[in-house]
Amino acid sequence: MNATEKPASGLAINLATIREQFGFAEAVEACAALGITWVAPWRDQVARTGLRDAATILRQNGVRATGYCRGGMFPAADAAARAAAIEDNKRALEEAATVEARCLVLVVGTLPSGSRDLPATRQMVADGLATLLPLARAAGMPLAIEPLHPVYAGDRACINTISQALDLCDALGEGIGIILDTYHTWWDPDLPRQIARAGSRILGHHISDFLVPTRDLLSDRGMMGDGVIDFISYRRLVEAAGYAGPQEVEIFSTEWWGRPGREVLDTCLARYRAVC
Repeated sequence: MNATEKPASGLAINLATIREQFGFAEAVEACAALGITWVAPWRDQVARTGLRDAATILRQNGVRATGYCRGGMFPAADAAARAAAIEDNKRALEEAATVEARCLVLVVGTLPSGSRDLPATRQMVADGLATLLPLARAAGMPLAIEPLHPVYAGDRACINTISQALDLCDALGEGIGIILDTYHTWWDPDLPRQIARAGSRILGHHISDFLVPTRDLLSDRGMMGDGVIDFISYRRLVEAAGYAGPQEVEIFSTEWWGRPGREVLDTCLARYRAVC
């Protein structure tokens, strides 16, 4: 490493980035071999491995979990389904604690089938968070709301701006914060003010690029440097707000899933050093 290169310790890999190439153990081992000591596991990956085994694999490789992906999905058409969502989030909290994650990442959910009532849906999210938060506090596991790009408002998350997420944090108090994802929030004209407002409530910083054109809204995220996001300016805002944790590469991409896993990791590390 030359004097201008950033060490791999400042980089995290969300395991969605290499989910098609590696199983859980292989992914953790491949990251550790490159000096990448942070990963973000997904529940389905952990379930296939076994929860206790996954925790052991992380520990034996000297790798820690950033956020645990994911909880949320609170809105539903009836009370029974909303209660079931809470029960699933309780299990997610227990899993996150077992792998010693820094937080439970929440994709909050959106309109129940047949509904067009977005305000009522957002109230379901607030109610679900209020129910889950005391349990999260008791478990010592912070909840991290991830606002998603507005294109996902109808099918994944009705919380789409940092401001909306922070309003919920303000209303609910301690034990809840946000994930800042460049892909989802780079476009926000109020970005500097809202990142500063977030302060210590920033629980994670995800990075991937926004490609122009984007061929698929879910699975065509870009490798850093291939799109239009100014990562250095974004990171300066995040650090000025007090966050000093890793930058976590989270790329949903059929293109990158089709490449060898080691090539993807090498590229993540090179781009992190060059443009992030």
